Amino acid sequence: MGATGIFVSRIALGAMTFGGARTPPWSVVGGLDDKAADELVGLALDAGVNLIDTADMYAAGECEEILGRVLGARRRDVLLATKLFARMGTGPNDLGLSRLWVTRALEDSLRRLRTDHIDLYQIHSFDPLTPVEETLAALDDAVRQGKVRYIGASNLAAWQMMKFLGASQVRGLERFASQQVYYSLAGRDIEREILPMAADQDIATLVWSPLAGGFLSGKFDRHSTSDGTARRAAADFPPVDRDRCWDIVDCLREVAARHHVGVPRVALAWVLARPGVTSVITGAKRPEQLTENLAAVDLVLAEQDLAELDAVSAVPDPYPDWCQTDAAGRLPLKS
Repeated sequence: MGATGIFVSRIALGAMTFGGARTPPWSVVGGLDDKAADELVGLALDAGVNLIDTADMYAAGECEEILGRVLGARRRDVLLATKLFARMGTGPNDLGLSRLWVTRALEDSLRRLRTDHIDLYQIHSFDPLTPVEETLAALDDAVRQGKVRYIGASNLAAWQMMKFLGASQVRGLERFASQQVYYSLAGRDIEREILPMAADQDIATLVWSPLAGGFLSGKFDRHSTSDGTARRAAADFPPVDRDRCWDIVDCLREVAARHHVGVPRVALAWVLARPGVTSVITGAKRPEQLTENLAAVDLVLAEQDLAELDAVSAVPDPYPDWCQTDAAGRLPLKS
């Protein structure tokens, strides 16, 4: 995982479907109870998954509570990751990345997860009101106290990540080991700056929503959905360009037919094959969904498959990428 000495499974289990049965929008996302969550955790661990990801905000804390209960003695076999940032109370300081909230949020997550430490503690977004040095100092304290093993960040722009990394280096504070970002055939934005930054800085990349919130699951076509209970049917997140994505879905179906597998397996295999991707986080409501997702690690896409998927999902280079690429072709070679 990045510059650390630990190894993570190529596919990680996302626990966002745990809890929230009576709390919209989490009831749409999953709403799974302890029994259903326990079955998914067992299935994932038996398949070799060793990283489970959650966040304090999922189902307003109930997700962490369920995960803490169902792990039990299996906690030692798991690299447990959670996140902080979102509002978790009505007070003016019950959110963000201040030292006050980092400390409180961490203690609350430890209690809900029934553990004495978190293996990967991640900030869930960027807080423009709190100096990065304050956040890093609080996280550094948590690591030195033994309550956190590694720290990471989610949903940061490349410049924001570099601001944190620079402060870590100058102040001698704990450094982010990973980034958690959205990446799929339907959303390739991170290829421009975020993935190159991670490669340059030896930051692990953990991918969330590789199926674009179910849009690339094979349940949707240009005319309808075959599953009215699907999350994407009720919650249009993450946003996608539907006109462009229908062509991607058509291509996925063609590649899947050639390999005699399901559409989601191909979509996941494409992400797994991308340079710089450390692990892909997948969630599920049902065991058969998770089984299909886990099988993606064994699907090797042919050059033709990758070329077709790359072409249909390609987006124009933004400035200054197109300018730098053109200029590079005109640079004189060193003698």
